[in-house]
Amino acid sequence: MLGYSLRRLLLIIPTLVCILLVNFVIVQAAPGGPVEQAIARLQGLGADSGIGAGTVDSFNPGTEAPASRGLDPRLVEDIKRQYGFDKPPLERLWLMMTQYAQLDFGNSFFRGVAVTELIAEKLPATVSLGLWALLITYGISIPLGIRKAVRNGSAFDVWTSTAIIIGYALPGFLFALLLILVFGGGSGLNWFPIRGLVSENFASLSAPEQVIDYFKHLALPVTALVVGGFATLTLLTKNSFLDEMARQYVMTARAKGAGERQVLYGHVLRNAMLMVVAGLPNAMVHVFFGGSLLIEVLFSLDGMGRLSYEAAVSRDYPVVFGSLFIFTLAGLLIKLLGDLCYRLIDPRIDFSSRGR
Repeated sequence: MLGYSLRRLLLIIPTLVCILLVNFVIVQAAPGGPVEQAIARLQGLGADSGIGAGTVDSFNPGTEAPASRGLDPRLVEDIKRQYGFDKPPLERLWLMMTQYAQLDFGNSFFRGVAVTELIAEKLPATVSLGLWALLITYGISIPLGIRKAVRNGSAFDVWTSTAIIIGYALPGFLFALLLILVFGGGSGLNWFPIRGLVSENFASLSAPEQVIDYFKHLALPVTALVVGGFATLTLLTKNSFLDEMARQYVMTARAKGAGERQVLYGHVLRNAMLMVVAGLPNAMVHVFFGGSLLIEVLFSLDGMGRLSYEAAVSRDYPVVFGSLFIFTLAGLLIKLLGDLCYRLIDPRIDFSSRGR
């Protein structure tokens, strides 16, 4: 197991390099880079006007496009030098890789601060959303799925299946708008705040009041984020338990006089949970990094989702690649953690034979 874990950790390095390399080529070849946008602002054009207009070709810094005509060529060169586009693409790629090897993501083009500071500032909102959404989803879906399996075909099974399928079919952003209208002051019930992670006077509150304030701000966005996640996990848990409960070893345990509770939690649980744990890494990646952008926008949460989106739109390459690096590294580590949990649940699984 140790050897397998070390191999997976070592494989993270070439995986990160390949992902960064592919995205570097794609992003650099895209029109409307930071140089174009900076010149568009100098010419009094909107930021959107620079996108696609092509002031200076980002991939070929020596190429001048029509939008830059009328500007002092020395000024254009200064702008290119400011953003690092006075160097050839391969040299820029090499410099980026050497900096990333030292976990130095450089400075944002347009925010004037280090990318690491930006990520550290935005990460709490995303982690708060993802952590509580994951805990609530698994804390409710697994017990509910087990109960549905035990009472398969009953009225409880039918109405809970109907409820979770409706929740799955309802888009998260639409449900978030509904929550804002009903509980965020839209229709008179001003029960929960709908902006930010904490209140402006958070520092002046006592410790219990800070905890209450924090969870009141998270109540609506977390609810909107998890409503669609119950169906898949609940039905997966139910079907896994139903499959295991029909196996021969369960019948043998019952024939030996084992009670239903002992059979369920002493024999079925470990085997049935393997399928649930197998989906944990993908669920974590989705909740933490994939599904939070619209929720962050609707509830004015300044997190990684909004940061990555705004950086991509404005062609803030250091922020784009820094966020991509963090997302990719976290995703690979989460998948490794999922394998380790797999082994923890069933010690019979041996990863040492992989790769031979």
